[in-house]
Amino acid sequence: MSFDPSPKTKDLIARVDAFMQAHVFPNEERFAREVAEGDRWQPVALIEELKEMARAQGLWNLFLPESELGAGLTNLEYAPLCELMGRVGWAPEVFNCSAPDTGNMEVLVRYGTEEHKRDWLQPLLAGEIRSCFAMTEPAVASSDATNIESSIRLDGNHYVINGRKWWSSGANDPRCKLFIFMGKSNPDHPDRHSQQSMIIVPREAAGVTVLRHLPVFGYDDAPHGHGEVLFENVRVPATNILLGEGRGFEIAQGRLGPGRIHHCMRLIGLAERALEKMCRRVKSRVAFGRPVAEQTVTLERIAEARIMIDQTRLLVLNAAYMMDTVGNKVAAKEIAMIKVAAPNMACQVIDWAIQAHGGGGVSDDFGLAKAYAAARTLRLADGPDEVHRNQIGRMELKRYS
Repeated sequence: MSFDPSPKTKDLIARVDAFMQAHVFPNEERFAREVAEGDRWQPVALIEELKEMARAQGLWNLFLPESELGAGLTNLEYAPLCELMGRVGWAPEVFNCSAPDTGNMEVLVRYGTEEHKRDWLQPLLAGEIRSCFAMTEPAVASSDATNIESSIRLDGNHYVINGRKWWSSGANDPRCKLFIFMGKSNPDHPDRHSQQSMIIVPREAAGVTVLRHLPVFGYDDAPHGHGEVLFENVRVPATNILLGEGRGFEIAQGRLGPGRIHHCMRLIGLAERALEKMCRRVKSRVAFGRPVAEQTVTLERIAEARIMIDQTRLLVLNAAYMMDTVGNKVAAKEIAMIKVAAPNMACQVIDWAIQAHGGGGVSDDFGLAKAYAAARTLRLADGPDEVHRNQIGRMELKRYS
């Protein structure tokens, strides 16, 4: 196999990199300033400006493999582009390639009706609205999704939805217009994996209440954020069900595979940025009579960081290649492996970068503290390390049955 970029991807890599250099990196301070001014939960003018520029340059909806609605890229072709975007936390939105919208758009492309695509997918593809994925619940261990207690009950031509969700990313954003909600529609089904369904819930539906935003290590991630949301007797048309009752786990696996690999691609970019900051910092500081860059412990950490980043990149590219060639289900082990490897790698590399910056590393001056918060969160999001390790272990043992 070869992971060399195709000519099409090489062109896009150059164009995305040029856009990042010209418009994203120079505007990091402006972004922080605009978020801090006034209502933190309103859209940022900078993002809206850059979205128009990216769309005009054809750098838009670069994900969506196997769909004519995207750029026609495979997962392997998209990987280096996603990595470039991941170097700045807010950059993916500029290209309409940010979570959870990417995963929700993939769900609507794969499993939505023509009505769903008209009402929800098209505005998402155009970047006119945003969305939320409502799966995790505070009352149960959601690492086992069969524990989910929220209910989806058929009542005539409508479903009635009740439940409390949290870590619902994007729920606080005023542009969020829909939730893709997972709950139990068939609680007595003998197959626990056939009890769940997914359904589209409009944000404006009566009975939907965003209770609060949830900071991560003190960072609120405004204006996007993560919310705790209450659904009380929310009535939506029966046509809002996705794929049919009892198909929730099937949809979840179709959604989370691409979502997990996108997170891992972005984490490689985040780790690369941390290593770059670390190298620049240690070359500019002197301690005990010589540059910090010449200290043996510093050289060892830089070397280990480079090894870990490159190892993880190869794992991610291999997973992307397998998703493209044999499908997400067959590539389940490879997806699980990168979901463990990438966040742990990023946490370690960012931690070393923080250490190299001394007290400045834990401040907001260098962006490393927030980067660490993001990487650490991804050891939990889309399934915790322990679940993925168990899955990998069971798959490995099957080879010796």
